[in-house]
Amino acid sequence: MDKQDAIVVGSGHNGLVTACYLAKEGYSVKVVERRDTLGGAVCTETMFQSPQYPEGFRIDVGSSVHIMIHQTGILEELELESYGLEYIEMDPMMSYPVPDGQGVIHFFKDLDRTLDSIAKVAPEDVENYREFVEFWGRINRSVLKAFMSPPSSKGLMASLAKDQFRNGSMFPKGQQLSGMQKIFSSYGKVVDDAFDNPYMKAALTWFAAQSGPTPDHPASGDFAGWHAMLHQSGAKHPRGGSGMLTQAMARYIEAHGGQIITGTPVTNILVEEGKAVGIQTEDKEYHADIIISNAHVQTTMMKMVGRDHLPSETYRRIENINVGNGFGMVIRCAVEELPRYQAVPEDPYIHNGMQLLAPSVSYMQNAIGDYTKKKPPENPAVLAMTFSDIDPDMAPSGGHTLYGWAQWHPYELQEGLHWDDIREREAQKIYDVICGYAPNMEGKLIDWYIQSPLDIERKHAMPRGNVMHVEMSFDQMFMFRPVPEMSKYKTPIENLYLSSASCHPGGGVFGAAGYNAAHVILKDLKKKSWFKF
Repeated sequence: MDKQDAIVVGSGHNGLVTACYLAKEGYSVKVVERRDTLGGAVCTETMFQSPQYPEGFRIDVGSSVHIMIHQTGILEELELESYGLEYIEMDPMMSYPVPDGQGVIHFFKDLDRTLDSIAKVAPEDVENYREFVEFWGRINRSVLKAFMSPPSSKGLMASLAKDQFRNGSMFPKGQQLSGMQKIFSSYGKVVDDAFDNPYMKAALTWFAAQSGPTPDHPASGDFAGWHAMLHQSGAKHPRGGSGMLTQAMARYIEAHGGQIITGTPVTNILVEEGKAVGIQTEDKEYHADIIISNAHVQTTMMKMVGRDHLPSETYRRIENINVGNGFGMVIRCAVEELPRYQAVPEDPYIHNGMQLLAPSVSYMQNAIGDYTKKKPPENPAVLAMTFSDIDPDMAPSGGHTLYGWAQWHPYELQEGLHWDDIREREAQKIYDVICGYAPNMEGKLIDWYIQSPLDIERKHAMPRGNVMHVEMSFDQMFMFRPVPEMSKYKTPIENLYLSSASCHPGGGVFGAAGYNAAHVILKDLKKKSWFKF
């Protein structure tokens, strides 16, 4: 019988990170992916071939911008450059074109260049921004340590306290309580308190919103504060598309003796006497000493494992995890030219990074109000991305790529609405926002790939279209994620582990969940090996 040391269910980037570290240590690994293409939500596909564009356009079908993973050391430890991965710097990382006016705020990796840009639009916030970056930079060095290890009830607070007392000054003397208050505030309040200019408030609130919770959510302050870390790591785009990261990891796994099988959905995780022993596909069984699921926690435990193999209380808690009511939707367009923003029509930098198209905080609040009524936003806030400007591999000659991500789009709609009926209408709203900022884009659409929350669920097996798997609210972070008894990547089923955005520290192109799971598994495997002798 063909038996592996480990089988990874799903080929999302966290699962591949885990597989890479196991393969690196000499363990035999098999990755089994349901789709014909690997990479999960870190995947790039070729679309829109035509007589005019026979080679087509390279389109990311999930995550696009890579930020967090550059703070982990994973890329360097696995030497993924040797396996074909090449990153292009996005600098400025993001830009905020002033709505109905002249000027733009560029957020460069270099702090001084950013301050110079802020001075042209919001001079009253130059020193405020410097202080903001300094304050949150100190905090997030400790938070990053907590993210890169399995969570515990004392992990984050212990890390913060240790840095405060050992290094002396996470918070200046006398400001400890006010500093902690910021951490436990909502990110909307954090931004509102820190800045005076409405454009600065809108830009940083919209960027912070990319983590999921609404701006008034308690203990979400660091979703804004993490912005400070961009001045250390920057933001990057893999040459050829987001999926080049997972392609490089696949090559690493295969070079280290592992196997990857695509187009093979896993129907069940085989459990015998409380132990995971293998997986069942539609036509075959595969066996291994360790099973690692990169799938959503509810898909893994409720569908692949099943109620019969779980304590009733655990099953109930998994069933009650707050997955949320959608997250956002995105249009991925092939276009004839790039946006020329009215605020800065000849700006040489604006297409290097993300473009923040949210006119004001109140504009975003109106979109959130629609969301709470289970309606798509009448006027969506948009994050535009134009990677073909810095990466010619993304589009053929004479064409460009333009992505528009919009947020607060409910999966479950008001009675009488269904996403299959309204997806194109809502997609047009997103494109119209871009045209409002850049009128030259009228009539420049060649084709588009629309992903509503329902489309995201279907494509990526993400329940309710939540790209973070599970809501990124404080009650579902750290040792609470996905549920307390499985927060350390282990499950009640012996030899069955989790490695996905359902786990600590959550979603985004981070890899930390896969990294942490790998090190938990390697430690357990070494213990088992020692007990054999």
